[in-house]
Amino acid sequence: MPKFDAAGLVTAVAVEHATGQLLMLAHMDAEAIARTVETGFAHFHSRSRGRLWMKGESSGHVLKVIEIRVDCDQDALELRVEAAGPACHTLAPTCFYRRLAADGTLERIAG
Repeated sequence: MPKFDAAGLVTAVAVEHATGQLLMLAHMDAEAIARTVETGFAHFHSRSRGRLWMKGESSGHVLKVIEIRVDCDQDALELRVEAAGPACHTLAPTCFYRRLAADGTLERIAG
C-alpha cells in the first residue's frame, strides 16, 4: 500500500492512458483504492464531502482504470485511465485548462 498522510489520504492523478494527458488530481484513502481495484473504475475520497465517491457517479463521465502506478516515495499515485467524457466538472476535457500568465492572471488554454 502507499504511504498515507496524517489524514489517511494519498494524492492521486488521473492520466489518459492513450495520450498521457493529465486529467485531474484528487485524493484517495484505503477504501477508495480498494473500490477502484475491485470495480475497475476510479473512486476517490472527497475531502469537501467527507465521503467516498466514484468519478462520474452522477455525470456518467467515469474513469476506467487501466493501471495504478505508485511513485518512488510511495506517497502519490498515477491512475492510467480511459475517460468516458470530460474529466473536469466544468466539462473541460482536463481540470488543467488554465495557465498562470506572467502578470499573475489565469489564461484559458486548449485542453
